[in-house]
Amino acid sequence: MEQPSIPAWEPVPGLYIVATPIGNLGDITLRALSVLGGAALIACEDTRVTGKLLKYFGIKARLQRLDDHAPPEVRARIIDEARHTAVALVSDAGTPLISDPGYRLVREAKAAGVTVTSIPGACAAVSALAIAGLPSDRFLFAGFLPVKDKARREVLEGVAEVSATLVFYETAPRLERSLLAIADLWPTREVAVAREITKLHEECRSGTAASLAAHYAAHPPKGEIVLLIGPPAQEEAPVLDTDALLRAALADAGPGKAAGVVAKATGIDRAVLYARALELKGE
Repeated sequence: MEQPSIPAWEPVPGLYIVATPIGNLGDITLRALSVLGGAALIACEDTRVTGKLLKYFGIKARLQRLDDHAPPEVRARIIDEARHTAVALVSDAGTPLISDPGYRLVREAKAAGVTVTSIPGACAAVSALAIAGLPSDRFLFAGFLPVKDKARREVLEGVAEVSATLVFYETAPRLERSLLAIADLWPTREVAVAREITKLHEECRSGTAASLAAHYAAHPPKGEIVLLIGPPAQEEAPVLDTDALLRAALADAGPGKAAGVVAKATGIDRAVLYARALELKGE
């Protein structure tokens, strides 16, 4: 890929929130290159990751690590510098603050009277929404789903009636369990899994959550994942408390039979119910 020439830019004091590529280095903007090249300091999530990006584009800069564990004094030093010079903030990939560090820094910079400027660019959530084929006029980005089953279910139930496409970030090892949880709650909703966006093996697969869970059980996924859930249909029935139904059935039967009974009563995929019955049996 031919490297673009970086346009000249006269640095102006302030904090610049700079989006970086999520996979394909060609997605960086000329304005982002100008700001990164002219900034006196670049605050970044990981200096090693950002260092590789800057080296590729021939940019030399002073780096300051700024992750969610950075102490207040680090943010204070960055803000103090931004009063007098141009300071850039980047994350490892994509747009800072979108499930990435930076919120505290931006909030404190604004409170201190520092000008904050956005240098827009790649964002995995928006890129996934653009290719998923789900309604995009309204969407809710909700970050990462919790790791624990109970907490994940509570989060999903909390957005059950949101009339918009739901957008989550997910990791490859947890994808199947999240899809099974979605299938349990909303067996008929359309779901999309966008994976490795802008990279060589990019894919976006759609279907019911149960069908996608079965696919990824047979073909374990790799890479960065955006999980999207279509909005509820107007005729969609209220969310069933399948845990309560399963617990009642488990009182008189084993997980397999209990799953079969609830599947017959609700129309929910038996495999999904069986997996959940085993979890409830183990609690």
